[in-house]
Amino acid sequence: MKKVLFLLVAFAGMAFAADGEMVKAYSVLAAVVGLGIAALGGAIGMGHTAAATIAGTARNPGMGGKLMGTMFIALAMIEAQVIYTLVLALIALYSNPFIG
Repeated sequence: MKKVLFLLVAFAGMAFAADGEMVKAYSVLAAVVGLGIAALGGAIGMGHTAAATIAGTARNPGMGGKLMGTMFIALAMIEAQVIYTLVLALIALYSNPFIG
């Protein structure tokens, strides 16, 4: 936690040093951190989904096709959350509503 706090203070120093560019600097930082967390969560969710599908197919091979269809729907929903974060990050970077 101390390392994260140190990095945040270091980025804040860079943001304040760029006179008037503080909002843009923090927008870039928020976009990068938010997208990284979203991608990490999506990857973990997709891994659990695939593992559960493989385990279910191993237990009952006759249900493999139905489980695969359900898995693809779940993967699309998980990936949609990451894409929503990407869209918000791009909005924060290119058409920032906080810049007057």
